[in-house]
Amino acid sequence: MFQAAHRIFAFLALTLFATYGACNTLTLGIVPQQSAKKLAETWQPLINYISEHANIDVVFKTAKDIPTFEQRLAEGEYDIAYMNPYHFVVFHDSVGYRALARQIDKRIKGIIVVDANSDIVSLDDLNGKEIAFPSPAAFAATIIPSAYLKQQGILFTPRYVHSHDSVYLNVQRGFFNAGGGIIRTFNGVDDNIRSALRILWESDGYTPHAIATHPRITDTQRDALLTALLTLSEDEDNKQLLKNVGFKGFISSVDEDWDDVRALGITSLARPQL
Repeated sequence: MFQAAHRIFAFLALTLFATYGACNTLTLGIVPQQSAKKLAETWQPLINYISEHANIDVVFKTAKDIPTFEQRLAEGEYDIAYMNPYHFVVFHDSVGYRALARQIDKRIKGIIVVDANSDIVSLDDLNGKEIAFPSPAAFAATIIPSAYLKQQGILFTPRYVHSHDSVYLNVQRGFFNAGGGIIRTFNGVDDNIRSALRILWESDGYTPHAIATHPRITDTQRDALLTALLTLSEDEDNKQLLKNVGFKGFISSVDEDWDDVRALGITSLARPQL
């Protein structure tokens, strides 16, 4: 009798421990705009801060490329995700990801870069050229510049190279005439690559990337995570953690903050007509 009761108690204890551990270990998926190694180096100190102040074990995750990241979002693999505005609009509708926070004082803009010594001086010079992009669904780096070029009647051939860093490297090496990106990743690329490039064009601004949570994340967990992000934004002693990822701070957000992106007519992951 005692042994049976002991086994039941042990089983319940293990079940509670597993449940508690699962609830208090959350994965944070970071959109792979850069290599996994670089993302881990820049994001891990910030993630450590969030884990400590939210009292939740937050684990860094990413993917080998943006299409794989999209697939994992579609399957709800990430508990928390840092995703581009296009992804947020799509996966809010299809999976139920809920906005938690975004960068403060930030509007996301797409850019087109060319070789610094190139004779390309206007967008018209890109007519008939090959242009490198991270992926078809990269909002600022692909969708915005592609749509603008199309509006201007400029014909081009898109080539997808998996990450922002790869775009800059391919243009710097002369494999493509131009490439799409964003200011933050352009500023974060190696100096020898950045100095060999110049920005040809910059778009208008849109609501930036979202930090969003899967529907399974409780309101209590969301409150703890948001408090940690806002506390970090006000903590002068830890500003370097934000600088590492190119942020000034975080602000709480609601789903409607991305209505400017919705106004572009994005409703699914169907690849844009480029």
